[in-house]
This record gives sequence, structure tokens and C-alpha cells, in this order.
Amino acid sequence: MCGRYASTKNPALLAAEFDAVDATEGDAPGPDYNVAPTKSVPAVVERHPRDAEGVVDESTTERTVRIMRWGLVPHWAKDMSGAAKMINARSETVLEKPAYRDSAARRRCIVPAAGWYEWQPGEGRKQPYFIHPGDDSTLALAGIWSVWWQQEGDERKPVITCAVLTADAIGDMREVHHRMPLVLPRDRWAAWLDPDLTDPKSLLEPSLDIVDALELRPVSTKVNSIRNNDPSLMDAVPLGEAEKPEPTLFGLS
Repeated sequence: MCGRYASTKNPALLAAEFDAVDATEGDAPGPDYNVAPTKSVPAVVERHPRDAEGVVDESTTERTVRIMRWGLVPHWAKDMSGAAKMINARSETVLEKPAYRDSAARRRCIVPAAGWYEWQPGEGRKQPYFIHPGDDSTLALAGIWSVWWQQEGDERKPVITCAVLTADAIGDMREVHHRMPLVLPRDRWAAWLDPDLTDPKSLLEPSLDIVDALELRPVSTKVNSIRNNDPSLMDAVPLGEAEKPEPTLFGLS
């Protein structure tokens, strides 16, 4: 599962890393070391551009960094009340489930992350780990997105939401949890973002090469509370010396 992660780079850096254009227009949140469901997050998308009259140019595509709300709301939903429960979509069923299949076929994105948090069961409490690449590179979490229209008075405004795909854990990730985010290797980025590719089934298997390069770092249980949000949450701590857990608003596994 992916229920918390860290997003530390600004849109300009992400745009350079993902060969995209920063289209956040000043709406991007600052660094977030404890991203929780329903927060605003940066995501990378690739679409056919439209002209001033809304006509789509099918001959080219544009890759951009945009801001989305974490927790998918299908376009047909009556309200946004279920968003916090739809932060993840299982890669095994994302092409079949009514809430996800249209987005999986037509609206895919990459959710950039410095790493994600996972909690390993233990005696009396769960030990949090920060799972991250060993360098300063950014993880490309496979995501899907949707547009839900919110009525505000006489106007309807779009709310763009997203979910992160998960898969069965492989390699060392199985030592912490039985699920993990689907992390895309660089050679899958273009295909995953391709707006004309409507069957991404071949892209849904986790990459062992990616997993083998990740580091599992035990961190403080301060991350349990979304009230805590600073770089120290990603710092390593000796196992067994973490602080007493704090209450949380969301489940940890």
C-alpha cells in the first residue's frame, strides 16, 4: 500500500527531471515530508494540447507538471466523500473496476515522490520505514487521474484528483509489507503517459531492478501523525528507539 509519502522537489525541478513543462501556475504546495490522503500533490501528465477554441491537436503532445488532489473521485460520483478511501488502485484490477478503468485507459499520470513510508508489524506497535532511492533521484509512482465537476453557486469548477497504483510487493519490499506502489522505470515513462495508449496491461508489472535499488530506512514514529511535517521524518533511527506512536487520522497499512 501507499498511504503516506514525501514530495520534496519544487515543480521546476520536477519538470526538468521528467522532461516536462511546469504548468502549476503558482498553485503548487511547498515541500511535504508527510503527504497524506486528500492533500494537493504534483503529478506529471501528457496530453494533446487544445487551441483557444478547445480544438484538440492530435498531431502532438505536451507533458506538464500539474497539481492534483490525492484521492480519486470518479467523474460520475455524487460527491467527494469517498476520496480518502481511493488513494490507491490495485494494478491487478485497475483495468476492470468501474471506478478506475476509464482513467487507467485514458488518464494516466506519474506521481513523483522522494520515497514512501510503510509500517512493519512488530510487538506492540508498527515500525515505520522510509523507502527511497539511494541517490537524489525521484521515484515515478504510477498513477491515474480523473476530473470531477464541483458546483459552486452558478459555476461548475473542475477538481482534478488522482490515485497511486499498487502491486504485490517483490524483493526486499516483502519484508515490510505485502503491497507496494507500482514504481515505473524510466523506460516505461513515455508509454505510461502516452494518451493514445489505451491498454497499459504490459506496464503493470513491478520492476525488480527498481526495487533492488531502493533503501529501507527505519524512521521515527513521529511520521504516524500528519501534524508532523519536516525533513527529520526521513532521518534514520536505530530500531527499537523510536518515539511513542501518536494518534493518526488514517490507517497505516
